[in-house]
Amino acid sequence: MCLPAWGGKAIDTAKIAADRAGLPAIIIPTIASTDAPCSGCAVIYSKVGVFDSVCYQKSNPAAVLVDVAVIAAAPTRFLVAGMGDALSTWFEASSCDRTRSPNECGGYSTTAGLHLARLCYETLLKYGTAAKIASQRHIVTSALEHIVEANILLSGIGFESAGLASAHSIHNGLTALPETHAFYHGEKVAFGVLAGLQLTDAPVEESAAVFSFCEDVGLPTTLADIGLENVSRESLMKAAEKACDPGQPIHHEAGRITAERVLDAMLAADALGQARRGR
Repeated sequence: MCLPAWGGKAIDTAKIAADRAGLPAIIIPTIASTDAPCSGCAVIYSKVGVFDSVCYQKSNPAAVLVDVAVIAAAPTRFLVAGMGDALSTWFEASSCDRTRSPNECGGYSTTAGLHLARLCYETLLKYGTAAKIASQRHIVTSALEHIVEANILLSGIGFESAGLASAHSIHNGLTALPETHAFYHGEKVAFGVLAGLQLTDAPVEESAAVFSFCEDVGLPTTLADIGLENVSRESLMKAAEKACDPGQPIHHEAGRITAERVLDAMLAADALGQARRGR
């Protein structure tokens, strides 16, 4: 089955359809908004947009064909959202390696998987801003090509090989709040990365570097940036509780993870994001 696919939902639908039909899937993404093209998984949401589950196909796509000129013609917000999704790869991989937690295929990360996850992060920091500018001008540059590779390939291989942790769980929890549904997967994942850094007591310098990257490329750094400017503590707790559901990869983080800790981490990330804007 060969389907030109717009974004993650279309790609995941194609993968499931191909798997059930017993056909190989060839994915041709027209945006670089997620790492869905290379992965063997598909994310299932409810009819009202709330995260439900992840299902794995019998195999990954047989091929992924990317025309960077097509990606360059797409709205820039999609590329930036893809950088948000890719941003989580290294931090979640590192957590899984630290706690010896399984990857998305039920095994454990290899050195190669960890290095690809790290390369994904380094590529974002090096080329992200220049790639955004190229996308805004709808031109193909080396920087854009590097970021397309990071968003689609390095992130896809990285998360499947090395595992997920807090960032994607926080994204999943945020889908419980209807106010976030207008925002893309990678935008919510990016905020999940910032909250995850607070949850795991990351070094101040590391947290500051990630905040700076998000600010430079236009990823969310506050709750207001994902539609939650006036969210109550009680409402945000619903997201924190869903993020901590049994089976969520947030439990790959070190220590005992509770909804209260996740709530405080989200509020701390929001406070830091607001404070940085007031400097």
